[in-house]
Amino acid sequence: MPSAISLRGVSKTYGSVRALQALDLDIPAGSVYGLLGPNGSGKTTTLRMITAILLPDSGEISIFGHPAGGNSRDLLSYLPEERGLYPKMKLAEQLVFFARLKSVPRAEAERRTRFWLERLELAAWAARRVNELSKGMQQKAQFAVALLGDPKILILDEVTSGLDPVNAELVREILLEQRAAGKTILFSTHRMEDAERICDAICLIATGRKLLDGDINQVRAGAGRKTARVEFRGDAGLLSQAPGVSQADLYGNYAELRLQDPGRAPELLRWLAPRLEITHFELLQPTLNQIFLDTVAQPAPEAVAAAGLEASHA
Repeated sequence: MPSAISLRGVSKTYGSVRALQALDLDIPAGSVYGLLGPNGSGKTTTLRMITAILLPDSGEISIFGHPAGGNSRDLLSYLPEERGLYPKMKLAEQLVFFARLKSVPRAEAERRTRFWLERLELAAWAARRVNELSKGMQQKAQFAVALLGDPKILILDEVTSGLDPVNAELVREILLEQRAAGKTILFSTHRMEDAERICDAICLIATGRKLLDGDINQVRAGAGRKTARVEFRGDAGLLSQAPGVSQADLYGNYAELRLQDPGRAPELLRWLAPRLEITHFELLQPTLNQIFLDTVAQPAPEAVAAAGLEASHA
């Protein structure tokens, strides 16, 4: 699948802070791609450079094979994490205004505005000023603005921020509809459930460095099955005492056990069998949340090297 967005060796520094370090990315056309990482990891900086709001200190960014910026801006729509709506302007008038900025003819801008107000369950608020809307409604309104120009690429920074579970699900449904229509969607988030449910591929970054990326199923498979789900009857306290178990999380009549070495799972089962009544035992594919925690918790290579050098001179 060809790349809609490509980054090669992209770096960005703010003073003495390296916000992004030699980032390489290929975002397939027609996919939903998640840029994941903790706060301050470089996600927003990456999105702003793709949209040419910021320029990289080094490296190259291309959109469908052409340099970012210039005419490529017409292919993109960007929803920033910070709200950029006019608070005293009426909602429907504002959406038409933003559509017109994207060169959408007035009649079509009004039609699209009506459609997205209905689809996002905001039609009853069309004549209200933006500052009269709740935080969640304002977020949906800003999402509508990103959709009005019918862009080939949607770039969204924390798109479900401020939304309750029902509206977050509505936004996820619309993103999948956009993918089905052939759009490319790049969004940043630190909410792993968003990425888990809709992403085709992900990139995990921390401290400005890519830690892993790729097809989401391959990423999960590559992380290994380090958790066992055990359904049982008996003394739950024995689970944390089992050999090779680093953590036991209890959930009523079952537990999830974090394993030090998944290859020794048969040995664990043999140890448990005479002590508990085991009704089910399986190794689970890791969740993105667990992969995120495990990966981000690992020290950066520079820190490991520095620690080794320090120890050698101790």
